[in-house]
Amino acid sequence: MQNLYRDVIVWDGESKGARRCDVRTEGAEIVAVEPAGTFRYGSAYEGRGKTALLPGFVNAHGHAAMTLLRGLGEELPLMEWLEQRIWPVENRLNGDRVYTGTQLAVMEMLSTGTTCFADMYFFMDRVAEAALACGMRAGLCRGIVGGADGAEKLAENLKLAKDYNGAQGLVSVQLGPHAPYTVPFELMKDIADAAKENDLAVQLHWLETTRDWPLSESSKSMTPEEFLEKTGIYGVKQLLLAHCVWIEKERLPFYAQPNITVAHNPKSNWKLGSGTAPVVDMQRAGVKVALGTDGASSNNRLDMWDELRFAALAQKGANMDPTLLSAEEALRMATVNGALALGFEKTGLIKEGYTADFMLIDLDQPQYVGWDFENLPGYLVYAGSSADVRTTVVAGETLYHMGAFTKMDAEKIMAEAASVRKYLTA
Repeated sequence: MQNLYRDVIVWDGESKGARRCDVRTEGAEIVAVEPAGTFRYGSAYEGRGKTALLPGFVNAHGHAAMTLLRGLGEELPLMEWLEQRIWPVENRLNGDRVYTGTQLAVMEMLSTGTTCFADMYFFMDRVAEAALACGMRAGLCRGIVGGADGAEKLAENLKLAKDYNGAQGLVSVQLGPHAPYTVPFELMKDIADAAKENDLAVQLHWLETTRDWPLSESSKSMTPEEFLEKTGIYGVKQLLLAHCVWIEKERLPFYAQPNITVAHNPKSNWKLGSGTAPVVDMQRAGVKVALGTDGASSNNRLDMWDELRFAALAQKGANMDPTLLSAEEALRMATVNGALALGFEKTGLIKEGYTADFMLIDLDQPQYVGWDFENLPGYLVYAGSSADVRTTVVAGETLYHMGAFTKMDAEKIMAEAASVRKYLTA
């Protein structure tokens, strides 16, 4: 199936400036990006030079079904929030409830221009089923913690990879050790070995708060960096480290490796009082950075527009330098950087041969008066918002358009989610 988007304003992470184009897709792929006016005939989405076509956002860290837990334990530090409010409620989840919570999250993400999401949770086979049913791209892992059933959870994650890795070209599967304070050294070593044996990447919460490393049983005998090296996690295919708020700045060159990406979650970090990740220092050290929202119970939004604006502003304010973390850099973090970290090597750019994952943005609005081909990224990041998203396309298929979902029964999903939420909090 072919689709044509005529006379749209294209920008992506490789652009030196926006440009006016005709974009043609065939199946799941972008097959042509040509100057506007190239394709004069045939039915098309008519941008008329007033619609931006951008890569879809990649939410590089989150826990999708936590939409069901939104608002629980507000104004609490991370460990109190987890131990007192989140973990007890999560014990009441099952596969069907996680499926519903994931659908709810996908609705929120699609309506705000996100086309791919990372997820670390449980009942992940149902998460994969929900993503595929909705047509969403996803990088999935089973959250693994230590204890008597640690090996069983690793086996469950490996089965997830066997069953769903590469499914419909939309799903990539990673292994998901939760954090150094919940995964002991030997289990982390087993996870690293399994990742290498099965050619899998890894998602891992890393140094999110000042308490993370002291709570680890390995903290008395080695540094965090030695832990990554000695367990073997440092050498896996791809390592996506979520948060990284408390990496010591002098240690940052250690993380500047081709296989390592930091998933920056600024609003969750601030809401939980965890601190501000040294993203500018990471960039200076050569560390790759992507962007995520974290779960809806700690953010509380799954809105990447909100996240990228805040990421840019927080670094400028924290370092008292308005030149830091440009709009272009924030957009690259929110698109192609996350796609590569999740193993989607042909996603996140608007170019021939890449997946047709993008959003259409209405520029014919008061807040965009004055935009041009050079300053468009700044307008998008600082003046734009998710309210400007008109259409979201994943793998060439329109999944959201003008408030409606093409593959999802929004009313039914919201009613089911409300019922599950009532049960969980009863």
